[in-house]
Amino acid sequence: MSRKILIVEDESSQRRMLALLVQKKLGLGAIEADGGRTALSILRDGIHRDNICLVIIDFNMPEMNGMELLDIIKQQYTNLPVIMLTGSKDVDVAVKAMKLGASDFLNKPVDPSRFMVSVRNALKMGVLEKEVKRLKHKDENTFLFEDLIGHDSGLLDVVSVGRKAASADIPVLLTGETGVGKEVFARAIHGESARVGGPFVAINCGAIPESLVESTLFGHEKGAFTGAISKSLGRFREAEGGTIFLDEIGELPLDAQVKILRVLQEKEIRAVGSDKAIPINVRVISATNRDLENDIAEGRFRDDLYFRLNVLPITLPALRERKADIPLFIHHFIERFSITEGWSLKDLTDEAKNTLSQWNWTGNVRELENTIHRAMVLCENDIMNIEDFTLLSNTAYSPISDNGDSSENPVLKNTLALFEPDGSLKTMDKIEQNAMQFALQHHDGNVTQAARSLDMAKSTFYRKRQIEP
Repeated sequence: MSRKILIVEDESSQRRMLALLVQKKLGLGAIEADGGRTALSILRDGIHRDNICLVIIDFNMPEMNGMELLDIIKQQYTNLPVIMLTGSKDVDVAVKAMKLGASDFLNKPVDPSRFMVSVRNALKMGVLEKEVKRLKHKDENTFLFEDLIGHDSGLLDVVSVGRKAASADIPVLLTGETGVGKEVFARAIHGESARVGGPFVAINCGAIPESLVESTLFGHEKGAFTGAISKSLGRFREAEGGTIFLDEIGELPLDAQVKILRVLQEKEIRAVGSDKAIPINVRVISATNRDLENDIAEGRFRDDLYFRLNVLPITLPALRERKADIPLFIHHFIERFSITEGWSLKDLTDEAKNTLSQWNWTGNVRELENTIHRAMVLCENDIMNIEDFTLLSNTAYSPISDNGDSSENPVLKNTLALFEPDGSLKTMDKIEQNAMQFALQHHDGNVTQAARSLDMAKSTFYRKRQIEP
């Protein structure tokens, strides 16, 4: 199993009994440690660190007792829940353990039913504390790089550059594929900059109607145009003293690009319908998944604006380039949806985890998030296996691409893609083309057999595939 409980107990029989309870009754993995030093070594080991979701500690142990270990864990692993076990009936011990941050305190011999309730409650509390911390940082605009998920070298390299960007109040251009987390990265730059605590205003430039771009960004006076029934400050003034994040900057029309350029040059804006220039103090971070240099060559993006925005370029790696972080995202999304949807905390089999971790997520983090969410909706058990994902006919588990290539994963070669990489449903035309291509491959290019297997006239098959009879 992917989630594991660390059991710290010097008596081998007690340790083994607890491990069996965890494995048989809760369906979770167990890691055994015979003392505090061994436990700390395991927690610091990268192989196990990210999978351990709970620590169970015996109070009476040689060398390092349970209280000492609890204190260290709560200092170094703040959100990791701990349950304390003891054979003592001393209430003061229980009170001290709870003050140090233990989730629960159980007496020996351990009652299996009480033990399982305690473990489930501790796991939920640990997840809730992490989610509350994340949301608090986001709401207070104090999101940090340490809040990012992952420790793959591909991420750590760009985090190093991101921290340098945070220390200098200059424009940053984030590039990368759709779904890699550009806004989250921008929030971390803001959260570690001198503007921390100030506004962080994010806007998707591609979602603004062309006729409203100027008023949305710079505001407007009452009556400036039809429908302007009240005065609007605009997003730049809302970001005063903080950071404005211009996502999909490449989607802005050329006339709006001119106005953005003037704002960067003059550090002032002029609302629609006003003749008064207003000075602004805003840090600009922009992002795009487009090749802006190619857009410049084709006349779709201004080169002078590009050079103003691209003072410090940072390219975020695709998820397939940081596969070591995929298990962390899987756990994060399972925990988050358990909280937001009010579901039981699910786990997944090693087979499912390994397959998900090796997949080339073309839609990146966003696609993985959608996949986990749908699997949790459909899974009726506490353990998700590979079938819970293949039954979705998700692109993540569909090696049938638009060109019909099904060679990437032979184990899953019988699934068809119903979803686009961003999680939206494919059109019937695309699904039909995938099915016909699959039928052709299955019948070694024999059109007659392929058409018959799909209950389709051969002439229709030829026409829809646009091939010559």
